Amino acid sequence: MTFELTNKRVYVAGHRGMVGSAVVRRLAADGCEVITAGRDVVDLKRQAEVEAFMADAKPDAIVMAAAKVGGILANDTYPADFLYDNLLIGANITQAAFENGVQKMLFLGSSCIYPKMAPQPITEDALLTGPLEPTNEWYAIAKIAGLKLAQAYRKQHGCDFISAMPTNLYGPGDNFDLKSSHVLPALIRKAHQAKERGDATITIWGTGSPRREFLHADDCADALVFLLKTYSGHEHVNVGSGEDISILDLSKMVCEVVGFEGEIERDLTKPDGTPRKLMSADVLRDMGWSPRIGLREGVEQTYQWFLANAARGTAA
Repeated sequence: MTFELTNKRVYVAGHRGMVGSAVVRRLAADGCEVITAGRDVVDLKRQAEVEAFMADAKPDAIVMAAAKVGGILANDTYPADFLYDNLLIGANITQAAFENGVQKMLFLGSSCIYPKMAPQPITEDALLTGPLEPTNEWYAIAKIAGLKLAQAYRKQHGCDFISAMPTNLYGPGDNFDLKSSHVLPALIRKAHQAKERGDATITIWGTGSPRREFLHADDCADALVFLLKTYSGHEHVNVGSGEDISILDLSKMVCEVVGFEGEIERDLTKPDGTPRKLMSADVLRDMGWSPRIGLREGVEQTYQWFLANAARGTAA
């Protein structure tokens, strides 16, 4: 049965983040009342604050896009923060959703939940079949716990709680800080700064051979709203483009878009991470959803957003 969003109160946790803000934009077309709350209103790591907020806001549905996120360096440097913060966020919102009779909740995970050496493309049933990638296992464990918690509340209490696992996302509102960002925004900033300085080279981590899948945040938001309205099941669903690209080829594409004409050097002392991470898109495609924004087009849009916001000082 379709879960109608018209006239519903939908709480988007993490609305200031890249994914959350994209979901807010997407929900504008569905005739629902979007509820948001910043950290100054509710600290999602504090159970009492979350329970009080939820009791007052009384949402009909929740999109749980709030999380502490970062790239390889951030995950490897702050493992306790990534595990602790994300465990608390997931547990607090899920419990408060149950206590307040929320009709539908969508937990947002990450493709890093899958084993490092999972067969490609990665299907949903690969979860917990092998060791995780060590550089982000702390974040992955928290996300696995979150989706399992949603399943547990569905099993024990009959809650319509579902989970979606997006691939690597990018787009407007991304984090471009070189110390904490993911690979694509980091490449955009590196190439832009190198172009501005007139550098002869930029350096990427590792060999450049690992392959990654990318999905524009607006496509992801569209898929999440699609699932919120049409899916009700125990198993999580992959959300991705179904295509991947090597980091070296991605770097070349970013340099072309930015207009940096120097050479790309590889720092072989830095880790590559998982060799390949392409998720199967079959389940979501069979439901009738597919992305609309190609990678080159999306990178161009994201670079324009970066330029506009860097000029205003609002791009991290």
